[in-house]
Amino acid sequence: MKKALAVSLILSLLIMVFAGCSTPGGKSDNVIKIGVYEPASGDNGAGGKQETLGIEFANKVVDTIELDGKTYKIELEIVDNESSNDKGPSAAATLVSKKVSVVIGSYGSSVSIAASDVFKQAGIPVIGASCTNPQVTLGNTHYFRICYLDPFQGTVLANFAVDKFGAKKAYILTKLGDDYSVGLGNYFKEAFTKLGGSVVEESFAEGNSDFIAYLTTAVNNDVDVIFAPTSTEAASLIISQAISQGIDIPLLAGDTWDSSVILDAAKGSQQEIFVSTFFDEGDDSALGSKFVTDFKAWLNANPDKLNNNGGNDIVAAVSALGYDAYMTALEAIKAAGSPDPKKINEALWNVKYTGVTGDIAFDENGDAIRNVAFIKQANTADATWKFEAIQSVK
Repeated sequence: MKKALAVSLILSLLIMVFAGCSTPGGKSDNVIKIGVYEPASGDNGAGGKQETLGIEFANKVVDTIELDGKTYKIELEIVDNESSNDKGPSAAATLVSKKVSVVIGSYGSSVSIAASDVFKQAGIPVIGASCTNPQVTLGNTHYFRICYLDPFQGTVLANFAVDKFGAKKAYILTKLGDDYSVGLGNYFKEAFTKLGGSVVEESFAEGNSDFIAYLTTAVNNDVDVIFAPTSTEAASLIISQAISQGIDIPLLAGDTWDSSVILDAAKGSQQEIFVSTFFDEGDDSALGSKFVTDFKAWLNANPDKLNNNGGNDIVAAVSALGYDAYMTALEAIKAAGSPDPKKINEALWNVKYTGVTGDIAFDENGDAIRNVAFIKQANTADATWKFEAIQSVK
């Protein structure tokens, strides 16, 4: 009820804002605006910044578009949703007030779900880059995404646990109230038990910083792997505390752990860490390798951008997804032949694009059609990622 009231108030304010506006869908003086709805602070700030970097780099690569013989400048309107379900709708409303034609975001499924109704009521389509929870697109016709979903990701990781470690018992640690964390934990559990395994599971509350008791539970239950789909902020604490306790159980996680934050936390240790992800920096395809080379050069030329990437030029998978989401948005604008959000929404259903993360096309739910994931291991000696496998499901 509180959420519905908040959204209603936001939309009422927007109606007043637009009362005197006649310029449609971000078109003003040959400018088309793309909204960037991402966290730059909060639990998911590190990942949100990296996803935004990919979008910004894509905008540098292609910042104009031709429609009906006219050249339009593509401008980004960037807001910080603060990794907050409560503050996300207001950030979304800011983008609506800026008259964006299409939105990209968000890193974090919960904040994507929280703002969905604001974009829906404004008639603005959204392309999620890395929000993997099925609820993001379910029942919607305005929300799309280019990443794989958590049912697939959870199954991939369960298969990897069995294939790599012969795992028979797993410990699952999730965050209460986090759609991504709880959802992915459940999908892993479902797949792992179908493969004959058993699980021990616990959840921690918002603001928790002491994970030793949870890790002790895993040890006492003699599990083969620990699966912890959490934010990078929680992950850093889990890793450092596992190392301090001398826990040598392999840590597995989903795409949120594909971050230099994880590498920094594990550097110099013997901790085994494996993550599922959407893109590998070592991709030797012509498209992938060019993206990596050019993106690194762009990062290293700008200290602020490099800082937003964690102070290094390691290419995060979410940066590649952000890049592809932007390029997909451009394809939709071209197909629509207009900056009108409604026409772009209609065009998105039939967009096909070959991106650096693979071929992109949408199914009947607006979800990307994906059937493999990359598995990477943290190289703790030099804080880099090492390609482990391309994993599918049985």
